[in-house]
Amino acid sequence: MSAKRGLGRGLEALLADNAGTGDESMRRLPLEFLKPAEYQPRRTFDAAELEALAQSIRVNGILQPLVVRPLDALGEAYEIVAGERRWRAAQLVGLTEVPVVVREVSQGDAVELALLENVQRTDLSPLEEGWGYRHLIDTYGHTQEQLAERVGKSRPHVANLVRLTQMPLALQQLLDEGALTAGHARALMMAQDPLALARIVVEKGLNVRQTEALVKAEGRTRTSVPREPDPDIADLAHRLTTTLGLKVELKTKGAGGRLLISYSSPEQLEGLLAKLG
Repeated sequence: MSAKRGLGRGLEALLADNAGTGDESMRRLPLEFLKPAEYQPRRTFDAAELEALAQSIRVNGILQPLVVRPLDALGEAYEIVAGERRWRAAQLVGLTEVPVVVREVSQGDAVELALLENVQRTDLSPLEEGWGYRHLIDTYGHTQEQLAERVGKSRPHVANLVRLTQMPLALQQLLDEGALTAGHARALMMAQDPLALARIVVEKGLNVRQTEALVKAEGRTRTSVPREPDPDIADLAHRLTTTLGLKVELKTKGAGGRLLISYSSPEQLEGLLAKLG
């Protein structure tokens, strides 16, 4: 079986491929031989959830083996591809070894398997899932369409979560803490000043629909408030008005702009043309 085929079919297929292959793939390893993956989509481990898993292990044992990949030729160092929560919970229980499936997979495939496991079990927060997709896109060249197919999600779902990783870090922290939902975050990303509006959303406990309305109101306010004129431009317009004897307006746009001279009779136009030579 190729690694890519295994990834495409999901974690359950990866484990099923090891059924009946004997001790060469299924074994028990000391906890100290295992280390967390260098890249793990999950960034936080809820203490209460870990304790609940530990209690289940006390009663039932570890029902599903961890998936690991070898890191050395001596067989004493392995990286956890899937099952870091079980590894952590096993430490809480006081186990000295855990059941594992050993797989020869590349680091890139290991990252994808870790993401697959967490997504399929709905273990990741929206931001963790988004960073998982972002890592696979930036590091291994996956497209959003490819990822959507592999994890069984829609492309807009993947795209929306990747967008969350582009938010200011302060907003990401509010999302991580649970003060904002992914729906709030997507609405706030359309704002001119998302952090200022986020504070209002959190203080007032606004729902997503109210947050969307707040962002729209911010847009209308910004459009309706006239921009303060540049004093240097205003002074130049005044001097031209005095020199020409006609109303002059200067409107800037980027590095350029428009010069508007108003006249009310043919005689004024002729006088202007004469002054301009």
